[in-house]
Amino acid sequence: MKEMLIILFSAILVDNFVLSRFLGICPFLGVSKNLKTAMGMSFAVLFVMVVASAITWPVFNLLLFPNGLAYLQTVIFILVIASLVQIIETVLRKAIPSLYRSLGIYLPLITTNCAILGAAILNIDQQYSFPEAIVNSIGAGAGFMLALFIFAGVRSKVDHADVPKFMKGMPITLVSAALVAISFFGFKGLIEKLFG
Repeated sequence: MKEMLIILFSAILVDNFVLSRFLGICPFLGVSKNLKTAMGMSFAVLFVMVVASAITWPVFNLLLFPNGLAYLQTVIFILVIASLVQIIETVLRKAIPSLYRSLGIYLPLITTNCAILGAAILNIDQQYSFPEAIVNSIGAGAGFMLALFIFAGVRSKVDHADVPKFMKGMPITLVSAALVAISFFGFKGLIEKLFG
């Protein structure tokens, strides 16, 4: 149980895919302008990340690796992720059309979101068991969600701040993202103190 908690909290806080590993930056910067789209994207990424890991782990460990086809890992993983995104896109278009429209181009970009592919590959590289892989994916998705929520709040404050003209737009957004990322480095000591 302790090992699972370490994997979970490390994925959320210490090894945050966006703020520490710098994966999934495109949707992070693109949909963090308001909280509603950030929330929608976060739940979509979390869902795809967990389901993709639940599918890719057995595919790799029961099919690809035993048959000497491990070199197909990335291609197969991308196909699984693309299929899941198509399902989510169809469901959102029918069930929540307003969220579907607000996510715009960023929803299909989940297919190429390196955070999702990174989680699936990391589960294999770290040789996690199936439950550990699922916990890591939940933590990675929750970390993505946390980063997006925090940054949506920061951006709302920055948008109303008196910023010099040369820093308006993307420059101040990137500086803000860097400061949020730096703040997450303090969690490493906390995890070590709690579980070390």
